This record gives sequence, structure tokens and C-alpha cells, in this order.
Amino acid sequence: MATAAGTTATENRANADLEADIRQLKADIDMLTKQLAKTGEHGYGTARRAATEGVEQLRVQGEAAFETLRGNARDIEAQLLANVREKPVTSLAIAAGAGFLFALLARR
Repeated sequence: MATAAGTTATENRANADLEADIRQLKADIDMLTKQLAKTGEHGYGTARRAATEGVEQLRVQGEAAFETLRGNARDIEAQLLANVREKPVTSLAIAAGAGFLFALLARR
């Protein structure tokens, strides 16, 4: 009977050790989960910041391109007006020819 009592004590100690190991594993898993969540939040914040900066940079580039196009359009308009003032008859003939071609294309 002493052997049975000794075995039970050993089993109880082994069970206690297993339970302690399981509690430690659960604590480690909880800690890892929290660390992964923090890492994910940090990565999300970094990605969002980078996207916001990229959008702002693209907006600035778009506005600059728009202003360049607007300036080019003003230059073309000024040149066109100057040509019309210098050669009004030629300009009228070109406009009539363009209107005639447009009418032909619109009819089809």
C-alpha cells in the first residue's frame, strides 16, 4: 500500500506541474496576442500615415500640373488672339473651313 500512496503523490505532483505549465502557456499566449495586436496597430498606423502623405503629395503634384496646363492654355489663347488681330481675313477663312469640315463630319 505504501507503493500506491507513493505513486499517487508522484501523480499529484506531476498533475500540479502540468497545470502550472498550462497556466504559464496560457499567460505566454496572452502576452503574444497582445504584442501581435500592438504590432498590427503600429503597422496600420504607419501604413495609414504613408498613404495620407502619398495622397497629399499627389494632390500637390496634380495642382501643379493643373496650373501648368492653365498657363499653357492662356499662352495659346494669347497667341491665337494675336494671330487673329494680325491676319483677320486668314483667320476667318480658317474658321470657315474648319466649320465646313465639322459640318461634313457631323452629317455622317
